[in-house]
Amino acid sequence: MVGMDIEVSEVVDFLAGQPPFSELPRAELIDLAQQMTVRYFRRGSIIIELGARNDSLYLIRSGAVDIVDGDGLLIDRNATGDTFGTLTLMREQPAPYRASAIEDTLVLMLPGARFVRLFEEHRVVADHFAPRQRGRLRRATEQMQEASSPILRLSAMDLVTRAPITAAPTVSIREAAKVMTQHRISALLLTDGELLRGIVTDRDLRSRVVVTGADVEAPISEVMTKRPVTVGPETRAFELLMVMTGRGVHHLPVVVGERVVGLVSAGDLMRLETSNPAFLVGDIGKQDDVAGIAQVVSRAPKLASQLLAQGAEADDVSAVLTAVADAATQRLIELALVELGPAPAPWCWVALGSQARRELALGSDQDHAMIVADDAPALDWHLALAERVVAGLAECGYPRCAGEAMASKWCLRLDEWKRQFGQWLSEPESEAILHSQIFFDMRAVAGEASLHVELRDVVVPMARRSTRFLGHLAAMAVRREPPIGFFRGFVVERSGDHKDQLDIKAGGLHAVIEAVRAMALAAGVTETGTASRIEGLRTLGRIGDEQAAELLDAFHFIALLRIRNHVEHTLRGERPDNFIDPDQLTPGQRRHLREAFGVIRRAQRGLEYQFQTHLMN
Repeated sequence: MVGMDIEVSEVVDFLAGQPPFSELPRAELIDLAQQMTVRYFRRGSIIIELGARNDSLYLIRSGAVDIVDGDGLLIDRNATGDTFGTLTLMREQPAPYRASAIEDTLVLMLPGARFVRLFEEHRVVADHFAPRQRGRLRRATEQMQEASSPILRLSAMDLVTRAPITAAPTVSIREAAKVMTQHRISALLLTDGELLRGIVTDRDLRSRVVVTGADVEAPISEVMTKRPVTVGPETRAFELLMVMTGRGVHHLPVVVGERVVGLVSAGDLMRLETSNPAFLVGDIGKQDDVAGIAQVVSRAPKLASQLLAQGAEADDVSAVLTAVADAATQRLIELALVELGPAPAPWCWVALGSQARRELALGSDQDHAMIVADDAPALDWHLALAERVVAGLAECGYPRCAGEAMASKWCLRLDEWKRQFGQWLSEPESEAILHSQIFFDMRAVAGEASLHVELRDVVVPMARRSTRFLGHLAAMAVRREPPIGFFRGFVVERSGDHKDQLDIKAGGLHAVIEAVRAMALAAGVTETGTASRIEGLRTLGRIGDEQAAELLDAFHFIALLRIRNHVEHTLRGERPDNFIDPDQLTPGQRRHLREAFGVIRRAQRGLEYQFQTHLMN
């Protein structure tokens, strides 16, 4: 080991390229460089001995270092740009591992006291070096979000340009219309003092008053929408858009508690940018044939590309793609109803899988089913509806499901659904588990939502009691091994079309989805989305805050890599797939992907212990 002087400017340039130092002011980097020393370790040298005290942060300038625990098991392999030594610094305890150079290695050493001060003064440093890398993946995800557009930055209150125009629910319909005309507004808030009681829009006046011939001297409360959808003042503009498209509304009162403080309209959002999802979803609802719907849906990949370029998160893009698929499904159903006429019995069209979780990606196939009321004399009408919608979705670019998880096959009466789930849960063979996994991700899209609610309220408690089924479900999730080897190298395809690429979905995204689904069902969590399920598990105390944050960060990071990959394929005119070439990622992205896979492995080990999966055949 040899100590030497360092060239400050060279070290500053190196630090400027390594997270989290890359986000610090240059003056801070200069100060750090001046306090660092450099040390050279020959291959095989011990840098930190097991049980020894450590008073430095180590940053690898070149070379590689293995971190091995007391039993000789490899914990981590670090390369250029990686750091180690923080665990002993932050906990002020002997090293629980041995750090040794596996090739000739040059490290930059920062005194522990200076590192602690850096940790306390800079949130970006604290996030990066938090226990088990918590926050590091979140920062990496944010760094991939290149820019920020108004639709992403602004809050609801930023869009409120005037005090809310209100009237009492007791005023007449005529007087309410006069107020709206006088103030040139398309929606009027009905309040009792500052408390919101309802809303009435131009569309309401046309459909509920003009068309029906209602008495204009009647109180406006008779035609207003009671308990309207509301948002808080800090709600992001993008979230407002998702609420509008998801709930089919064009005006959102902004409230603090029950006190109304403003109103945001779809027009307010559209004025921010003309290429936003509200236009596309709205256009789908205007189409009169399948070809028109397909033409509008074909604009979704370009929209996804624009949103990513504007800094959207993966779950935001997936929510938009899901809203487009929902809108296409709903419009196809509306067109089919014109042809088929009224249904002989109530029904509910449900999305399954990624669409149900609102995690749709580009190139996703169809996954859906139908729940029909028990008093249906026959299912011919409902199957005819299903066939028309399946064919329409295929024309819109959503391929038919290879596993036939579609309403054209899975169209059952409510009681039949209950028996089917009961059979899956009581006889958990491998095929049954595969079927039930996608059906446990179920969300109502059209029709009588109460049918889905009744089915869910029966099935979720039943699943929670089915310990053998849950064990098999967990065992299947554990078998979704992340594509990373013992020495933290990526496991890639050795031949074929995807040679030297790895599947980021199978052992990455789906490993998280399936592990979280098993835990959620065991805990009785009724949420469908992966992020919502993680939050539900955290709230119930089934997982700790740290594990919840880790899983969310890993899930979002991998999802963003995947959706970016899909967009790149689509823009090249290729069908999206889930394979990526690790060599095409930046060194930082490769490091963070390894960390994300490590998070997944830890979650799987916890799943193995919780469900004793080694006992499952």
